Amino acid sequence: MRPDAPADAPAGGMQRLRRAGVVLTGLMRKELLALSRDLHGLAALFLMPLMFIVLMSLALQNLWEPPRPPARYALIDGDGQGPARALAQRWQARHGAAQPLPADWRDALREGRLGYVLELRRGFSAGITELVDASSAAPAPTVLLHAEPGLDAAILLVTRAELERMVGGLRALAMVSELAPSALGSVSPDGVSAMIATERVAARVQPNAVQHNVPAWLVFGMFFVVAALGSLFVEERRCGALARLRGMGVGPGLLLAGKALPYLGVNLLQAALMLAVGLWLMPLLGSPGLSLRGVDPLALGAVLLAISAAAVGLGLALASLMRSSAQALAIGPLVNVLMAGAGGIMVPTFVMPAPMQALAHASPMNWALEALLTVLLRGGSLAQVQAQLWPLLGLAVVALAVAAWGLNHRSPLE
Repeated sequence: MRPDAPADAPAGGMQRLRRAGVVLTGLMRKELLALSRDLHGLAALFLMPLMFIVLMSLALQNLWEPPRPPARYALIDGDGQGPARALAQRWQARHGAAQPLPADWRDALREGRLGYVLELRRGFSAGITELVDASSAAPAPTVLLHAEPGLDAAILLVTRAELERMVGGLRALAMVSELAPSALGSVSPDGVSAMIATERVAARVQPNAVQHNVPAWLVFGMFFVVAALGSLFVEERRCGALARLRGMGVGPGLLLAGKALPYLGVNLLQAALMLAVGLWLMPLLGSPGLSLRGVDPLALGAVLLAISAAAVGLGLALASLMRSSAQALAIGPLVNVLMAGAGGIMVPTFVMPAPMQALAHASPMNWALEALLTVLLRGGSLAQVQAQLWPLLGLAVVALAVAAWGLNHRSPLE
């Protein structure tokens, strides 16, 4: 061996590294140029999640706010005694004056002209002061809440709960007047409400539709690279571009890097745009805005990078296995919609039944959404969100391995 051989080896290594860098730069430029010409793909990546954020935030705005009973209601006082009059007065003080009771009030409810009718039947006042034996049958109801067919179930439950609280307050006053008349003046029927307070532990922001929908549809948009990658991959295979690149000695690693890095950048641009929509556009539309108060920038950046890596890795894995344009057009969007439907993107997991909540934990979009909510809503730090990042990073590694296998073991001419 020549004495200068060891000195030539590092020089050759640097030359190969520079050559790889030139090839990688060219592949990235090619990928970005192809994406810029795919108007449908750009619309899916940017406009679709933006529109979903706006529409779903406005549509679900009341989901995070206390539901309110409808303003149009009527009262029927069939009792006419003091407690019944007191309940009617207190109810109207909180909900506004009752509408005149129409003769066809049942038809009015059926047709939605009234939201509900509160009926106090004869015997209500007597029932307020009457002690009921626990072993006896329950007394017949003397307060009826007649609701129109389309009244939201949550509003009906809230209205009934408020009615129960008022009736309970009146009954407590009646019991006090019987047992301790001297203390009657110091007892308030609303005393129980004053004893109760609610608190969101360590909450920096108030949960609302925007705080959920911006992270949710941001995740959906980032994972939609699956569809864009699949279409471009199939087109390159069809026109022979992949075959030519492989014939020039470009290995699977460079091919995957040339596709992954541009889409990582596209995903981060998506994230910035979606966050900007929540911060500045939604308040202009009359909705609460996204709040980044107390958010750890390092944790947010790490979560976005992990989500992007998982999305791009999954997209490359599926794209390397697709063999036709029909598959690319069908499989990518289908996978996205299924992951979104099961993962709490379209419907928050807390309103799902228990079996669906268990299924949500199997969706990568749910992993991504929970990681984002930990940072944006719960103020989680990088250390606190690490456990939620590992599944996303694990998916990225496994998916990239599948993509490399697909490029190595399947002919680009198939």
